[in-house]
Amino acid sequence: MKKREDYPAKEKWQVEDIYPNEEAFNNDLKELKEKLNNYLKYQNHILDNAQNLYNLLTFDIEYSKTLEKVLTYAHLLNDQDTTNTHYQSLYGQVCNLYELYSQTTSFVTPEILKKDYSLITKYYKDEPRLKEYERILKEIFKVKPHILSSNEEALLSRVSASFRLPEEAFSYLTDADLTFGYIKDSKGEKKVLNEKSYHILMQDKDQNVRKKAFQKLYKTYGSFKNTYASLLSYEVKKNNNIALARKYNSALEASLFCNDIPTEIYSSLIDIVRNKVNLLSNYWALKKKALNLKDLHIYDTYAPIVKEKDRTFTIKEAQSLIKEALSPLGKTYQEDIMKAFSESWIDFCPNDGKRNGAYCTACYSVHPYVLLSYEGTLNNVSTLIHELGHAMHYYYAIKNQKFQDYNYSIFVAEVASQVNQILLSKYLIKNSKDKEEKKYLIDDLISDFKATIYRQTMFAEFEKKIHELDQENEVLTCDVLNDLYYKLNQDYYGENIVIDKEIKYEWMRIPHFYMDFYVYQYATAYASAIVIALNLLENKENAQEKYLKFLSLGATMDPISSLKVAGVDITDSHVFDAAFQYFDDLIKELENLF
Repeated sequence: MKKREDYPAKEKWQVEDIYPNEEAFNNDLKELKEKLNNYLKYQNHILDNAQNLYNLLTFDIEYSKTLEKVLTYAHLLNDQDTTNTHYQSLYGQVCNLYELYSQTTSFVTPEILKKDYSLITKYYKDEPRLKEYERILKEIFKVKPHILSSNEEALLSRVSASFRLPEEAFSYLTDADLTFGYIKDSKGEKKVLNEKSYHILMQDKDQNVRKKAFQKLYKTYGSFKNTYASLLSYEVKKNNNIALARKYNSALEASLFCNDIPTEIYSSLIDIVRNKVNLLSNYWALKKKALNLKDLHIYDTYAPIVKEKDRTFTIKEAQSLIKEALSPLGKTYQEDIMKAFSESWIDFCPNDGKRNGAYCTACYSVHPYVLLSYEGTLNNVSTLIHELGHAMHYYYAIKNQKFQDYNYSIFVAEVASQVNQILLSKYLIKNSKDKEEKKYLIDDLISDFKATIYRQTMFAEFEKKIHELDQENEVLTCDVLNDLYYKLNQDYYGENIVIDKEIKYEWMRIPHFYMDFYVYQYATAYASAIVIALNLLENKENAQEKYLKFLSLGATMDPISSLKVAGVDITDSHVFDAAFQYFDDLIKELENLF
């Protein structure tokens, strides 16, 4: 890999937009440390009068805004070169400050909740500027039944770092300590088997290569089955115990509560997807035929039915393609998204030491930032347009909302990114003149649906069931987890596929099971994105206007209501009816090309 300094400045994000130099960063960091104890002068006096409450909230917003700046600056530097010990130190200092901030301010919410909201209503009249924080105050009082005493909250805050232990141990074990040996690919080349190469090997044209990689990977995971079972069991116990302490009925309810999502949405998603397994079975039958296989095994599911065209795109070509593909969103959106390129929001360099993967993050005081390692593939372009969807969601929220209201709910976080990806795929399919390329592109869209709707919902059900088992005092041994996971694979993947026994170990390598009921949102967001993208492509009345309004809302509406602004009622089964119809249409479109 090339070193970072070998890449031109135009391919790197511009962290100088946050701070012109490290001295300016250090000045803010020092000032934040000095100001932290200013919170304590409000302790036991927050609600003495309206002015005190207003002053505290105003101080906290300004403090948090600067804290976001130093945190963003440090983590961008650290991620662009994780081998740089100086950047590691900067990031570590900010993380330590953030923990101190959490501990120092842990008294605030319990103290506010000692009073009724009627007092806050009176204070709005005494100090009209308090209305700026009405949403925050309502959010605080919403969780009143689940807030502990000041001492208990302080204790929880102090021990919160230990709650990350299962996730961190999982990460170190999976990403650093495990070794999987070597595999020869279909060209006879010896490849190191790891999580990154496994994904590539699962797309090898030789079924025997896929089988060997599959078996070898899961044999290694299986040899650590008791360790992984212990880690996941403790993660589940932690979630259940915290939920119990905070007087929730379940860890699921606790996780969904703050986003205003009823547990019925989670449960109905599982029911809906389970009832549509027949469509996936139809796809397996088509895939088996296309790959000319006697039996389609679970390790064949990632094999493309046709070889990807060796198309590459320069950054300039990717920029042009992205602009064209997003034309259904209108000229203003196209012009705004081009700022990401012209104003250096994006870090393209696949340099040595750079953090793996891709993401978008935002700094309210500046603009969003996007990280990926761009090497010119179509997959890179797809990743880029995905992350730019997040960036534009942040951009419009920052542009239209105050700091305290810009950060939208995690429930809708994947909508904008998926809308962009679907529009790109549809644009490429429409404009392709090559039959084999069309097959590849349509199959890729089908694979996205399978991975996001079926697979993530299966994960969601596994997560729900293991928490329920723990609540019922069932011991989550590796055998219990293996049997449950294998059965779910049988249920969700349906007919026309062989569910190989090794798949029972797959739960061991899924990091999302340490993210507290996160995965279901991929499925609900993707279904929502399908409806929005189709409305845009079909030029439905006010579809563009509704969607751009949705992007600008930030946190000012609950996520279900904000999706309704975009024309999607996620509580209505018709959303999923439309999504599965889209999936069925793609399968038929692919079938007609054979």
